[in-house]
Order: sequence, then structure tokens, then C-alpha cells
Amino acid sequence: MTVRLGELAVRFGCQLRGDPELGVEAVSTLEAARPGTVTFLANARYRKFLPATRATAVILEPAYAEECPGAALLSANPYAIYARVAALLHPAPQAPAGVHASAVIAADAAIAASACIGPLVVIEAGVRVGERAVIGPGCVLQAGAVVGADSHLVARVTLGRDAVIGARAILHPGSVVGADGFGFAREPAGWVKVPQLGAVRIGDDVEIGANTTIDRGAIEDTVIEEDVKLDNQIQIGHNVRIGAHTAIAGCVGISGSTTIGKRCMIGGAVGIAGHLTIADDVMITGLSLVSRSITKAGIYSSALPLEDARLFRRNAARFRHLDEWYRLSMKGRAMKDGDDPSAADPDEDNDD
Repeated sequence: MTVRLGELAVRFGCQLRGDPELGVEAVSTLEAARPGTVTFLANARYRKFLPATRATAVILEPAYAEECPGAALLSANPYAIYARVAALLHPAPQAPAGVHASAVIAADAAIAASACIGPLVVIEAGVRVGERAVIGPGCVLQAGAVVGADSHLVARVTLGRDAVIGARAILHPGSVVGADGFGFAREPAGWVKVPQLGAVRIGDDVEIGANTTIDRGAIEDTVIEEDVKLDNQIQIGHNVRIGAHTAIAGCVGISGSTTIGKRCMIGGAVGIAGHLTIADDVMITGLSLVSRSITKAGIYSSALPLEDARLFRRNAARFRHLDEWYRLSMKGRAMKDGDDPSAADPDEDNDD
């Protein structure tokens, strides 16, 4: 489809610099753009490609407008505008309503007439599937599961018993919502499995990446609030609660009974211990280890950045001597101040 720039500016609230009658039919990158496409600049690292871009229009901040060789759609948030333009120009295909002949559906399951049930789907007793929902190939919906209107289970998604998926959710291939949590009681002879009696409740507009797993609660439910975005291969333990509008990158592990606030951003491969509370509006950078609760909004880090291997090894060797150097520095300070060095307690916490 071709859309005029004037229509894009009005629809998405942009200021247009250029001919409103020019049309675009696809999106592109700055570097590989061609006439008839629209691209964007949201990261200054790609600014070098702006003067030579062949795109018909570029979505960018007003500060870069003079460097744009073609039409410009000006916005304070060009990436968000690009996302909306891309969705308009490249709409997702609509799945036809109906049930594939190979699907196995319990007699008492309630499937909306407008829903699409793909091949080899298994739907157990008491399941409810809402209007225009799409259940892709190989999905398994265990007893009592609920899928809200306009949600899309792409393929091979498993919903455990009584799992609830809200409206407009997207679950990518291999995701598992509602498997048993990791609950075992130890005895001298081994382990006793603790029944996992809760479920999982997923809010509206949630997206769950490929092979991400969300465990059912032990007694109460595991809860993912509305508009949460989960990347691929995330593990969420039982009774975790994730607040609305939080985004979590790939390979994060969240141990059981931890509560994460609203509007948080958690980088890739972060590890979060169990039974913690993380406040609203917290950002945690990639590879960090969270071993205590975070009570204030802000940016938190704990991982060491990459450096030359020889320098890293030297620093690692020095790290082992930190306690020794600390003790020596405390004694030196005491001597400088005229105190008895033996009176200094090198093991006492010191904030200096």
C-alpha cells in the first residue's frame, strides 16, 4: 500500500517538512533506503548515513532536520513513530476463522466463531478462546486455560491448566505458561515435590518471546501485568509478579516470589534472586546480579565490562588482595592520625 506523507503526519502527530503529496510504500534502513520508502533516525550512531540516504522521507528529531536530504517527519520520539508507520505499511496477515481438521478439541471447550485454530492444536476441557484469537500449529491449551480476544499464540505454545491470557497478547513459539514451579521440600532420603496449586495470569497487550517459561504459582498465582514485554528465553519462577509496562531482555532469570515494579527495564542475562522487591521505574543493566531488594527508582549495575584479557587477569588477581590492602590502609590511617594501630578494627564496616 502507498500512503501520502501528509496522511502520515496527521495520523501520527508529526510535523512534516516536505511535500505532503509524496507517497511511501515500505520502510527501510537509512543506508539501504530507496525512493518510495520511509526510514528513521533514533540513534546518533547512524547519523553518518543521513546525508546520503535515498529514502523519500526520514522520521527524526527536529534537531537533525537540516541534515535530511529529503522530506522529514519530525517527532520527539522517532522510534515510536517508526513503529506505528511500519505497522501501517506492513500489516500482519489476517488468519481465517475456523478450526483445522487435525485439531483435537474437548467437547465443552468454548471457542469463539471468529477464532482461528491451527493444525495439530490440542484444547482440553473447559478452555475458553476469545474473539479473533489465533491458536497456531501445535499449541496445547490444558484444562481451564483462557485466551483473550485478539491474542495470538504463534506455534507450539503450551498453556498450563487454568492459565489466563489477556486480550491482544502475543506468545511466540515454544513459550510455556503455567508449568510447575521449582518447589521441593528436602528430607534426609531425598526431595518431596511440593504441589504447585496456583496458576498464571497474563494481562492485556503482553508479548512473550520464544522459549520463555513462566511457572505457575505454588499456592497463589504468578502474575504478569498489562503491557509487559518479555524477550526470548526468560525464566520466571513461581509466584513472581511483574508490574505493568516493564520490559525484560533475553536470558534473564527471576527466582520465585520476587515482585518487580511498573515501568522497569531489565537488561539481558540479569539474575534476580528470590523473595525480593524491586521498585517502580528501575533500570538494571545487562549481566547484573540482583541479590537484594531495590527500593528506589534509578539505574543499577553490577557486571564488569569487557576488557583486554591480560588486564582482566591482572585485575582479578588484585581483587583477591583487596581485604589485605584494606587492612593495611586502615592501620596506616590510624598511624597518621596518631592513634594506636592495634585499636583499629579492620573488619568493621567503613563507608569511606
